[in-house]
Amino acid sequence: MNPFDAPQDRLVYRKFQEGVLPPNFCPAYVSSVKRAPRLPLVPLPQTISELTGPTFTPPESVQAVDLTKGAHGAAIGERIVVGGRVLDEDGRAIAGTLVEIWQANAAGRYLHARDQHDAPLDPNFTGCASFVTDAKGKFRFETIRPGEYPWRNHYNAWRPAHIHFSVFGPAFATRLITQMYFPGDALLPFDPIFNSIRNQPARERLIAAFDWEATVPEYGLGYRFDIVLRGRHETPMENKP
Repeated sequence: MNPFDAPQDRLVYRKFQEGVLPPNFCPAYVSSVKRAPRLPLVPLPQTISELTGPTFTPPESVQAVDLTKGAHGAAIGERIVVGGRVLDEDGRAIAGTLVEIWQANAAGRYLHARDQHDAPLDPNFTGCASFVTDAKGKFRFETIRPGEYPWRNHYNAWRPAHIHFSVFGPAFATRLITQMYFPGDALLPFDPIFNSIRNQPARERLIAAFDWEATVPEYGLGYRFDIVLRGRHETPMENKP
């Protein structure tokens, strides 16, 4: 028998809770109007071959990735330390998770050709990194606090300071994306992307907590941002699997 003709096992995920994920169609977020589907989505079943790789070997302990030091000197801006854990719905650590981050620099500009915001680039700041969680699901990185920036979604529109996170499960097909915001940001009540999460407790889970223990004396403030993949305390994600 040809193995490719054999029935394929399927993995069915639980449904997300109502109001925790942003809707595909969110008029206040103008670009979603054009790209949101108008017809019911067509599910594409995934087979075992799509869900069994690649895998990442967790390090024995978390090693901080440092974005504050460039090729020719220190990056400009406020140094911060961000740490957290990737957890499942029962609070268990997810080791060996590939985490990617990307962000704007202190002036609110991305190192990307599409970003032509009238703000300076920093030659010593790339704004992106990747790392793997350790056996306890931990990650840690040092970076520059990102600046706010205009984005022309509506009149006088400014995005709050934020860091993008991407996490990969046992396969690239299980990639999830979210954003981390900062406590006390005055722009949060006015941001359509942040407020597209209708569930207020879920929305507040996108705000990092100030972490005194992670704060480094005379160096930088610390923040904690845990990423929960499922369950009652799941982190809101931008994309549905």
